[in-house]
Amino acid sequence: MFTGIVEEAGVVEAITPGTQGIRLALRTRVCGRGTHLGDSIAVNGCCLTVVALRTLRGQGHRMEFDLLQETWNRTNFAALQPGSRVNLERALAVGARLGGHFVTGHIDGTGRIRRWEPSGKDYVLELEVPKAMRRYLLPKGSIAIDGISLTIADVLPTGLRAWIIPHTREVTTLVERETGDRVNLEADLLGKYVDQLLRAGRPARAARR
Repeated sequence: MFTGIVEEAGVVEAITPGTQGIRLALRTRVCGRGTHLGDSIAVNGCCLTVVALRTLRGQGHRMEFDLLQETWNRTNFAALQPGSRVNLERALAVGARLGGHFVTGHIDGTGRIRRWEPSGKDYVLELEVPKAMRRYLLPKGSIAIDGISLTIADVLPTGLRAWIIPHTREVTTLVERETGDRVNLEADLLGKYVDQLLRAGRPARAARR
């Protein structure tokens, strides 16, 4: 479980296809601290398991992850290359402050940036969201965009609008994003549970009538 409060932007060192999937190697200065093999790290919002970890003298840590082809296909990882930056967050510790919202690290789909520009002192971000996810969007609701916990300011016909403060832009990969880029999306967990319960109850109510 994560919160969507990004701890740092790590750097991709290598992407290596293999017989068991795809090996992703990252360099990190913050999230390698206290991390062990088998721990979970959210990479651009996607929960991955650390399969190799090495301390780099004076340069932080190198973490490696194995990605299934399904994970590769359902996320924006295909756009990564050595030197790309990715948002990183360690799993939520028991008793820690919950600064964002509950994020599982299970990506629901990818959205495309349609507008990304300054507006006054802040920035406005508009995304096109897959049709299957739009039922989870509501004004002032939560969504994780590339692992960043954000509040939906407005629901648009085909997506959403969010406002980004300068701090969030500068400390995440949003600083490098451009119109047309794809971002990983995870809808609010509570909304998905409520939707599932309501859908499961509809046939029973209809039968009683």
